[in-house]
Amino acid sequence: MASDDSTARASLMREPESPSDSFEALSGSFVSEETQSASPSIFIWALSVAAGISGILFGYDILFITGGQVIAYVLGYVLAQRLHGWRWMVGLGAVPAVVQFVLLLKLPETPRWLVKAGKEDVARVVLKKVYASKTNTAPEQVLKEIRREIMEEQATSKLVNPVTPGNDGWPSLTQFQNRMTELLFVGGNRRALTIACMVQALQQLCGFNSIMYFSATIFSLLGFASPILTSLWVAVTNFACTLVALLIIDRVGRRAILLRSVPVMIGGLVLCSVSYHFLGLPIKEPKLLEQIHISGHSPWATCILVSLVIFVCGYAIGPGNIAWQQSELFPLSVRSLGSGLATATNS
Repeated sequence: MASDDSTARASLMREPESPSDSFEALSGSFVSEETQSASPSIFIWALSVAAGISGILFGYDILFITGGQVIAYVLGYVLAQRLHGWRWMVGLGAVPAVVQFVLLLKLPETPRWLVKAGKEDVARVVLKKVYASKTNTAPEQVLKEIRREIMEEQATSKLVNPVTPGNDGWPSLTQFQNRMTELLFVGGNRRALTIACMVQALQQLCGFNSIMYFSATIFSLLGFASPILTSLWVAVTNFACTLVALLIIDRVGRRAILLRSVPVMIGGLVLCSVSYHFLGLPIKEPKLLEQIHISGHSPWATCILVSLVIFVCGYAIGPGNIAWQQSELFPLSVRSLGSGLATATNS
């Protein structure tokens, strides 16, 4: 038992065997997209829907995430050349979190929540800051739209969940039960939840995270001289195609983009599979990574890089962005709950 403990401690204390090992071991803290996208989606929607630019603002959210991934890859490449560089990777990962926490202290509540809570004057102040470049009537128009939506929400809630005398219970629990009932037993809400969960599942199960987390290891096995720098192609493609999605999403439409991007992803994965077949990797016997390493550079390795770029391009334009438009599917009364359940599917 003591020998097992000492072996475990030794394995934890040892330095990574290669720069790509250290980069891959820590990349999850830099490139995770889901946890960064889940929380802002409701807030972005609450501020943007009245202006009709929700698609663009959601795109900005994803654009900053993918831009951060590019920066993380560049920093990972630079720090991987230094002794104990992985320590800096871990430490620098805390910097964006601290900055975001400080900025969140100044973040106001959404105008819709403020109006529902009876704080319409505060909501008006928030809207004047959001629509500072618009006409003076813009905040009042948005407030009018918010009031109308809240009245519709309350009317729908009374129809779906009629008040039963003597069944007050705990207010918070009763409210949650009412929202869940409205979400699951109203046909339109249930279909919206199904669609949102399926798109989120597609985004998670398509394999994109595996490529982002282990691309340096993949390219190292394929014989590329600088696997981390080669991985930058994946991150830059993700960023560039997110920018394309930002430009076209409100013009082309969510469904149309999704229907066109998924076949591109499938084509990239098929090409990747064919390339791996002709590359001749051993598949019948278990091998250590060091034994599988390909000496030299093969044209099929380049084909794999190209196929992964094609796949990431389709992902970034389609599921990578569309999944986080999920708030648009739900009415205001169940928007938070529906988006939360859909995001849980992704997790």
